[in-house]
Amino acid sequence: QVQLVESGGGLVQAGGSLRLSCVASASIFSIVTMGWYRQAPGKQRELIAAITRGGSTNYADSVKGRFTISRDNAKNTVYLQMNSLKPEVTAVYYCNAGGLWSWGQGTQVTVSS
Repeated sequence: QVQLVESGGGLVQAGGSLRLSCVASASIFSIVTMGWYRQAPGKQRELIAAITRGGSTNYADSVKGRFTISRDNAKNTVYLQMNSLKPEVTAVYYCNAGGLWSWGQGTQVTVSS
């Protein structure tokens, strides 16, 4: 079973930036499409960004233009650069390959107004 460890979250003021990282425990990471998900309090987990093994990306409309997903297959790591942060993006952020693996603990992102 692949383990996923997310990090990089924190408390930031509106307009600030954060860079999230997610490290996978196995090299199979390099051949799958990876996604970043978020779950806000009282809401379902949602996919906000995805990147194929070749580097093609897709974004939810709510984050397009402000968030950038990238990956380093040599490091089994996927990143999420988040800019121009708004309070409404406050949530726990997770990475996964479409739910293929067990979910990690996530990383909390809190944006204050």
